[in-house]
Amino acid sequence: MTKTELVDKISSQAGISKADAGRALDATIDSIKGALKKGQKVTLVGFGTFYVNKRKSRKGRNPRTGEEIKIPAMKVPKFTAGKMLKDSIK
Repeated sequence: MTKTELVDKISSQAGISKADAGRALDATIDSIKGALKKGQKVTLVGFGTFYVNKRKSRKGRNPRTGEEIKIPAMKVPKFTAGKMLKDSIK
């Protein structure tokens, strides 16, 4: 499902215009991004939890040349599905 398809689905189910649904979806995504940027968890009960995980720096290899390279430490977004979401797709 693409973002456009999701906006269409939200619009039809909530009985609002596509423009309003698009703005609501964008605001939701921006709010989640902002919270993650601050290092906060975002928990949507029944759906899941978005959080930031820290990866340590490590050594890797360039697959083309075989040369050893250093991969820097970084923060990566993660998502853990909630029980209701897991149960709904069985």
